[in-house]
Amino acid sequence: MEESLEMSRSDWGLLLVLSVLWGGSFFFSKVAVEGLPPLTLVFFRFSATSILVFAYLLASRRNIPTHPAFWASFAVMGLLNNLVPASLIVWGQTMIPSGLASVLIATTPIFSMLATHCIGTSERLTRGKLVGMGFGLLGTIVLFRLDNSTGPKPSVTGIMACLGAAASNGDANAFGRRFQRLGITPVVGAFGQMTATSVLALPLMLAFDSPWQLAFPRAEVWASMAGLVLLSTALGYVIFFHILARAGATNISLVTLLIPVSAVLLGGTLLGEDLSMTQLAGMLLIGLGLVAIDGRWSSAWRAIANG
Repeated sequence: MEESLEMSRSDWGLLLVLSVLWGGSFFFSKVAVEGLPPLTLVFFRFSATSILVFAYLLASRRNIPTHPAFWASFAVMGLLNNLVPASLIVWGQTMIPSGLASVLIATTPIFSMLATHCIGTSERLTRGKLVGMGFGLLGTIVLFRLDNSTGPKPSVTGIMACLGAAASNGDANAFGRRFQRLGITPVVGAFGQMTATSVLALPLMLAFDSPWQLAFPRAEVWASMAGLVLLSTALGYVIFFHILARAGATNISLVTLLIPVSAVLLGGTLLGEDLSMTQLAGMLLIGLGLVAIDGRWSSAWRAIANG
């Protein structure tokens, strides 16, 4: 029997918090990558975070799974949700503008819906979700005003890299539902996938980055790494798995549509950047998309129509 998963008010609140935390990761990474190469950055980000979450698990006396089947799932999740997309995004941004990269990453919900539909989960691919995705993607495009962008024509390779990252994240959202069936709590799931990511990234870092030859990072690089580890990764992924377990893969992937809005709002409040009518229109379209995907607008309309 199919089940329609909806977002509660607390889920929406956590989704907004997650969008700010993950939106901030673009800023932290931009500063940190000036002193650390991409694979080294990925390794230290996830290894440091896994140590912090492991300390929390010990302090809270929670059991850590030891069965190989659990760690096989962690490895797949770490590959799909962390190592592949993080590497592709950083690589893609060396060839295309960051705004275009963000728009491409915002296609994650589409890949998530396709993945959940193909593997036959209980989440329905409804007309409302499809309409909502259309509004959301249109709003994201308006938000970044691609038609007014200047500079050289974007690289097809860079575009494909970011689309590959979005597809990988979408597959991870669908696969992550397996954690709930296995009885894995959000914090244990976060620890497992980050530890697996670190193990997978280590040989790649040693082979391609030669970290022993790097200069000692500057203070701002360390500060950015701290924000990336503590806020965007440790706290962010615990919230991610919590929402995923409660609301499903399609709903959790909505965070990729909220991240651009969070970036605009943070720029306006912290950096004094002006909000244009185009940006406000984009955020409105994204908001309409979220309402359509949530599904409660249609229920409320039917209730009003039926008296």
